[in-house]
Order: sequence, then structure tokens, then C-alpha cells
Amino acid sequence: MKQLGIYIHIPFCRSKCPYCDFFSLADDSAAQAYTEAVCAHLAQANPQGEYAADTLYFGGGTPSVLQGEQLAAMIGSAKAHFGAGIAEITIECNPSDVERAFLERVHQAGANRLSFGMQSAVESERRALGRRADRAQVAQAVRLAQEAGFANISLDVMLGIPGQTARSLHESLDFCTALGVQHISAYILKIEEGTYFGKHRDRLTLPDEDATADLYLQAVEELEQAGFLQYEISNFAKAGFESRHNLKYWRLEEYLGIGAAAHSFMNGKRFYYPRDIAYFTEKKQPLPDGTGGDRQEKIMLGLRLKEGIENKLLSESAKAQLPFLTGQGLISCTAERTALTPRGCLLSNAIIAALIE
Repeated sequence: MKQLGIYIHIPFCRSKCPYCDFFSLADDSAAQAYTEAVCAHLAQANPQGEYAADTLYFGGGTPSVLQGEQLAAMIGSAKAHFGAGIAEITIECNPSDVERAFLERVHQAGANRLSFGMQSAVESERRALGRRADRAQVAQAVRLAQEAGFANISLDVMLGIPGQTARSLHESLDFCTALGVQHISAYILKIEEGTYFGKHRDRLTLPDEDATADLYLQAVEELEQAGFLQYEISNFAKAGFESRHNLKYWRLEEYLGIGAAAHSFMNGKRFYYPRDIAYFTEKKQPLPDGTGGDRQEKIMLGLRLKEGIENKLLSESAKAQLPFLTGQGLISCTAERTALTPRGCLLSNAIIAALIE
């Protein structure tokens, strides 16, 4: 059987964060109907039994707004239709949502990895980002997860956020590493059109572009000093704790997306469900979204990874640019592979565009 990852989108939140552009609603009244629809779609998605899942990822939205039994039902359905041997099952959580009973139930069902949306350990920064939990709640959530048996925990940190300085970023990173987690995602804030931040950009006190670049390089250095090795532009892990599911996206491996706004890539084709809960709960089929997996996409996604890409993917004109980019400290090259340096990650879009062309 072919292996794939399964992504399940949970489009419910307690409240909408001002920077978030992911599809979610601050209303979970349809949670049970949605859970049943996920199980039904999973039952239909592998009729010939040709696929076995090795990763399962619940993203959102905020999956932890659901009851533990609802998440357990979806995990059970995935195992029933894609095999019991799912090695990595991740649930994204808001630290203020989780309780001991919830964590024990989802762990009993098979979840073995949690990703907490912390964003910052500095209270003024958390308030600016609309986060509800304080740092004490974050620490308590991590402790409860560890006591429930979770040995693979990730924390999110945002860079370039309102009011952030080198000192406050150090405080956040030091807080994370002291909690004994295994993975940290450090994302540069992107202002998305249509979000509260996008509509009120002129009111935000943000670090400028150079300061944000310095914050990113600081995060890379401090995390690596603490034993979190960078394996993707925004992701750092203790050895062996890289996100197996997310690596599928960057390595162009197959994945099935279930839920409103979820995207899939299987058999060289892409398809998706619209950003519409009713469309999904009425058990309508996903919509086609063209093909994927060509050389340009392999370059674009592969260069996000620390391992980089094979040089055979590059055209001769692209290879001719490598000495200049190496000299500028933006890429590292061997005879077989090319990868971005941390400084190159800051200019990834421009470098990738140049190498694709």
C-alpha cells in the first residue's frame, strides 16, 4: 500500500485572532455534525484500500475547542479506513483550552504529538496578538500534556510582532526551551489582507524589515544553541522530532485533506473543499485544483528545507547563479545539493524565483 498523510481541518475557534487568515468561525454549534461528516468522508476516501496513513494532523482553527470524544472518533475513523499504524498524530491546541481529561482522552485514542499556539511569552505581545492564555497557562498546558503521556510537544513563536525587541524575543525563546518541549516553530508575522491587522496596519507598531530580519537570525542562533536544529525555514526540532506530517508537504509526498478549506495532493493531482462548513457537512465532494509535483514546485518547496534540493533539478542557467549566491552567503552548495543559509531564508522568495527561472 502507498503511504500518505491525512490533514483534518477543524474550522472552529473561541475567538478570531487579529492576524489569522485561516478559515475558522467563532461558533462551534456545528461541531458534532462536522465530526460526523469527517468520519463519513474518511470512510469514502480509500475505497480500494490502496493507501495506508502514517501521519494524521488536526489543524485549524482550533481543534482543541472540540471535545476529546469528538477528536477520538475522528482518530478512530482514520485508523479504521487507513490502517492502525499511524505513527504520528498531531493536534493543534490553544493552551487555555486544554484540561487533563481532554489530554488523557486524545492520548488514549492515539494522539502522540501536540502543537500549542503560544506566539509569545511576553504578556503585552500576547495581548496585542489577541491570545487568551497567559504564560502561566502555557506552562500549565505543557505540564499537563507531559503528565498525560505526550513526549512530543511543539510551541509556536511569532517574529516581527507589535512591540517585539531582541530582549523580548530572548525572553520568549528562553521560556520555551525551559519547558522541555521537543519542537519550536518560529514564524515571521505576515499581514494578511482581510484580517483585523490587515485593515488596521497603520495602527500597528511593528519592527521594521531590518529589525525583523535580525530577530529571525537571533531565533535561529538561540534555538540552535539550545539544541533545536533548524530543518525548515520556520521550524526547529530536537534530533528526531521533526514534524513528519509537515515534511510531506515540503517533500511533495502525498496527503489527503479532509474538512472545509482542506487541500489534498494525490496521484499528481490537487483538489480541495471550499471554505464552507455546510458544503462539507452535506458530504459534497472536493473540487479539482489542477496538477502538482513538477520540477518548479520541487525547487520551490525543497528549498524551504535545510536539506535543500538536488542540483539535477536546476537548469544550466540556474546553476550559473550558484557561485554568486554562495559568495553572498545566501546558499550553501555541494556537488549534489543546494540549500539556503539562514540569511538566504530571509530572501527565499527572490532566490527561489531566480533559480526557477
